[in-house]
Amino acid sequence: MTLEQLRTEVSGAVVTASDPEWDDARRFHSGIGEPMAVVCVSSVDDVRAAIRLARAEHQPVMVRGGGHSAWGGVPGGVTIDMSALSSITVEGDLVHIGGGATWGAVAAELAKHGLAISSGDTASVGVGGLTLGGGIGLMVRQWGLAVDQLVGAQLVTAAGDVVEVSATSHPDLFWALRGGGGNFGVVTRFDFRAHPLDGVVSATLAIEGDPRPVPRVLRDVLADAPRALTVTYSDVPAMDPNAPAGASIQAVWVGRDVDGARAALAPLIDLDGVTVAELEARDYPDILMQMPAAEPDQPMPGFVGGNTLLRMLDDEAIDKLVSFREAHPASVVLLRSLGGAYGDVAQADTPFPARDATWFAMAGAFDVPGMLDDAGRAAAQEAWDAIESHGQGSYGNFTVSTDPAWVTRMYSPDTLARLAAIKREWDPQNIFCRTHNVVPAAA
Repeated sequence: MTLEQLRTEVSGAVVTASDPEWDDARRFHSGIGEPMAVVCVSSVDDVRAAIRLARAEHQPVMVRGGGHSAWGGVPGGVTIDMSALSSITVEGDLVHIGGGATWGAVAAELAKHGLAISSGDTASVGVGGLTLGGGIGLMVRQWGLAVDQLVGAQLVTAAGDVVEVSATSHPDLFWALRGGGGNFGVVTRFDFRAHPLDGVVSATLAIEGDPRPVPRVLRDVLADAPRALTVTYSDVPAMDPNAPAGASIQAVWVGRDVDGARAALAPLIDLDGVTVAELEARDYPDILMQMPAAEPDQPMPGFVGGNTLLRMLDDEAIDKLVSFREAHPASVVLLRSLGGAYGDVAQADTPFPARDATWFAMAGAFDVPGMLDDAGRAAAQEAWDAIESHGQGSYGNFTVSTDPAWVTRMYSPDTLARLAAIKREWDPQNIFCRTHNVVPAAA
């Protein structure tokens, strides 16, 4: 198949550098790309045709939903723009979601039905990328990962076949989709079981002074807290537009029980230096973060650091995280509570690592010109390596790295070997490699 043939086969647009729509088509949320072509699909058959083109041209496939992935900036390949496949259909608590939908639209539609799915933090993030990577959301302790709520999917394979995938239909492939990333095909429809939800309590606690006592108390609170409570501790610089500068705690309580949420957070609220900036019942769609799209003429700075999953948040890990933030003015530290429903899922049931983890941790220094030299980068990397030594596995959705080796940090050797065997079955030519790539196992 050629590009001209593809234009006659698909109902959506096929855009290349020779077309006037090129600059708009190649722009995605996190930057601007240089693919061979952008195929704006509007049907499953369009997806199949785009994959046939990629195979014919020996090009990798880049699937674009919300467009937050750093892989969109890697030159070459066929970008499949899924944004038109964004339907949301509710049948009781079963929700069918198009592969190009975003979580903000899903939350808004489900709220009309008194339902919700624990998804990511940001309204513009795509359902596809977040789900296939696992999906640590704002209600992870109540309902687990996004993939823990997934019950089925429609997938277009590298061979152009359309398969229905579930626990009883292609169960190995279903296992791989629940945390194995976009390695196995293009998901055109996700099927989730949603949960009744009439709203949440949203709390923000501001922190002044030495923050060290706060995560220690936070750890102790979450050890026995109701599953309704999920918390995020963050310490960010003034340059971050997505959160107030400094240290703070954002908490989400499932349901509108303000008194229950306040009681659970009381040991934190009573700490010196902690003040309540917000504690009120809100609709879930309203608490999702609105992240502005990147400006092409202002590329994102580099990031020296990483993330890991911690079985326990001990005092040494806390001290290292706080010290990292103190040592690097342009840096960010984040902790998200896990446990609860997240830990109910057996490790072997999904590829997602560290089901016995109780905290997700991230830290990194922004590589801003004039703020980090070679010595500063080395120091930041050494400090992060010391933090990562406390954890096990990494969360692929929370990195901007396109290093092919990153996948070895995400999965255990046994999990990676199983994924590679499934990859060999469904994508032996590895056309779905614009993700944290699992290379097909040798025949």
